[in-house]
Amino acid sequence: MEGRATLDVACRAAKSRLIFFLLLFFLPVGTPAQTGDPAAGKLSEVKQFYEAGDWDGVVRAVQPSPDEPPGLLLYRGLALAHLQRWEEAKAAFTAGRAEAPGDPRFLIELAGIAYRERQFSAAKRNLRRALAMNRKDDYANNFLASIYFQEGNLEAALEYWNRAGKPELEDLTFEPALRLRPLVVDRAFRFARGGEWQREQYLATEARLRALDLYPGRLFELQVHDDGSFDLGFHASERNGWGSSKWEGLVALLRDAPYQAVDPEFYNLGGAGVNWVSAYRWDDEKRRVFTELAAPVSENPAVRFRVYFDGRNENWNITHTLAPGSPSVARLNVAKAAAGAEMRFIESGRWEWKAGVEYSDREFRNVSGIPASAAPFFTGGSAIALRLNVERWLVRLPERRFTLNSSGSGQFGTFFQHPLGKYGRLEGTLAARWLPRARGDDYETQLSLRGGRTIGDVPFDELFTLGFDRDTPLWLRGHPGLQDGEKGDAPLGRNYVLVNAETDKIIYRDGIFTVKAGPFVDTGRTYDPSGYFGSPKWLWDTGAQAKIRVLGGVQIVLGYGKDLRSGRNSFFTTVTK
Repeated sequence: MEGRATLDVACRAAKSRLIFFLLLFFLPVGTPAQTGDPAAGKLSEVKQFYEAGDWDGVVRAVQPSPDEPPGLLLYRGLALAHLQRWEEAKAAFTAGRAEAPGDPRFLIELAGIAYRERQFSAAKRNLRRALAMNRKDDYANNFLASIYFQEGNLEAALEYWNRAGKPELEDLTFEPALRLRPLVVDRAFRFARGGEWQREQYLATEARLRALDLYPGRLFELQVHDDGSFDLGFHASERNGWGSSKWEGLVALLRDAPYQAVDPEFYNLGGAGVNWVSAYRWDDEKRRVFTELAAPVSENPAVRFRVYFDGRNENWNITHTLAPGSPSVARLNVAKAAAGAEMRFIESGRWEWKAGVEYSDREFRNVSGIPASAAPFFTGGSAIALRLNVERWLVRLPERRFTLNSSGSGQFGTFFQHPLGKYGRLEGTLAARWLPRARGDDYETQLSLRGGRTIGDVPFDELFTLGFDRDTPLWLRGHPGLQDGEKGDAPLGRNYVLVNAETDKIIYRDGIFTVKAGPFVDTGRTYDPSGYFGSPKWLWDTGAQAKIRVLGGVQIVLGYGKDLRSGRNSFFTTVTK
């Protein structure tokens, strides 16, 4: 009995110690709960001041100390902002962000102050950082979209508006009214009334309008209603007949007059989006007749057909480009005619493709100074070819105003004259464009990388030309393509690589003229396994150019280029659309 009593006492003592330690483990240490949390109490008091609109009371209650909790610093900054004490509010939000770097509210409020001070770059930067923490914050998305829209960057605005399910479009308006048929218009503008206008729909609309080639200068405007919905306004000068106006049509017709050529063009025939574009050049050294007709298929601007004819009669002097050991004079006359048809399919705002067929016939006359072993290059006769082309946007960063576009083309056909036969011609392009300023095109930088090659034997007229020639896009602007009006002074070859880089700055603008100027750098090389053509080394050109845009349409290019290898200087001019 005595032993059992002693055991019971020991057991009770052990249980008491166990309960004591459990209480120590589970109960909070510090001030008893009934006394309350001072920080929570102060936060509740400050919140009451704020909800009552007592901004001074909030400021008095929360000291400008980084030791204050983030929640109190947030209320202090908000109250100071209401009092328009912007620098103090900024200091409070900055201190709060340092205490709670993962809380996006401080970044959003800092963006609000920056916007108030018209520091839009800082506002956008803070909002993007806040959205990196919470991508679905409707307020931040709407705020950021509104800034981009004010800057004229509609694509960036739509990117962020779409995250918040906006904008909802109720109607589409035109100023001035369009002559294009209503069905073509409806199919060109991708949106659903009463639904959200998405960025992809905007890009598809832009692609279809570019394909119509009727609206070189266009502007989209969103007009907000009281219920938060929008009307989409489209403002553009529409090309009809000769152009948007008689003066524009006359300038377009005579733009190549200094080069002994005219360009008759007629747009939107019958209001159906049918365009007829042509050119006639009477230069004795390089005559040309070109014409094409393009139109939507079944009034659908996403599908277009094109038929064309291109006839040339050109004198070539290849004395300086025929290698090795060119004779004193190497000349020929090239007469070529080509006709074809093509279909263009715009699949979305990000990519499109074309497919067509072309029949051509060429004749090489008055050939002199050409080695007999190079005779296959000057084989005349006809050919038929299938032509394919794909274009796709690889990168679109509307916030940075940067795009990277790619394209690839292939031509596969057969020559019907021995020793030529089946052949292929491949080209690819990467083109980057960057507008560094938030709005406008005051500065613009472009960079392109191109390459091409041929498969099989091809005649002389299918060689790539690297140099400055108004009939080729493969510009080396320090290498003139003409000598005494004759073609053939620029490097030729079956394969090539070319890089073009240029930067432009607007130096003058009024209602008629826009003048840009800036430097450029070109580098490239042509290759040919025959040894008769190609450049022995990489070619490097640099210089400066000015671009004069007239009436928002025709562009005159005036430039100076220098061949860095030979030291030769040259001047060039051209006119583009």
